Amino acid sequence: MASSILHRVSGVGATVGLALVLWGLGALVAGPEAYAKFTGWVWADLSTETWAGLGILWGVIHILFKIVVVGCSWALFSHALSGIRHFVLDTGAGYELDGNNFWATACTIGGFVLTAIFWAALLLL
Repeated sequence: MASSILHRVSGVGATVGLALVLWGLGALVAGPEAYAKFTGWVWADLSTETWAGLGILWGVIHILFKIVVVGCSWALFSHALSGIRHFVLDTGAGYELDGNNFWATACTIGGFVLTAIFWAALLLL
């Protein structure tokens, strides 16, 4: 049950993530100023003068935006793993209760693990 709900939630999250990717690509095509504005929203350094006058409100907005970006990457990985699981189920395999529960749990945990690996690689490399 939880796997099914998370699959639907991650589908919505992946759609939001796609909107963010399209925003970033549009900003990249529009030029350096537009791309700087996009990256300023996503990865703003709150100590810069750009945001200093707005204080705590901008800090909260940027923290929430970063959580949304990480959440969208989780949604992508989780939805992909769950989609592969559903594809296998569509072939008629994996309906045994123990196997189905195992793969549902593995897909849920795998989404978090792949997200952690992705962000660790992105931030450390």
